[in-house]
Amino acid sequence: MPHIKIKIYPDVTEEQKQQLAEAITKQVTEITGKPEMVVSIDIVEVAEEKWMDEVYATDIKPNFDQLYKKPGY
Repeated sequence: MPHIKIKIYPDVTEEQKQQLAEAITKQVTEITGKPEMVVSIDIVEVAEEKWMDEVYATDIKPNFDQLYKKPGY
């Protein structure tokens, strides 16, 4: 607890992905009080031209009311 899945364009470097995972892990442990060992993070690359079909249509739009942070597009 928790497992976090991030979908992102492939233009992010491995170093940026590591930084992102570390920053999110730090915040999750501070806010929830859970130890770092229980946090897992998956970063999935999705091509920009596939984003609307593979992410927006399946993950965002059907769950829009449940999102804690909504996109501005």
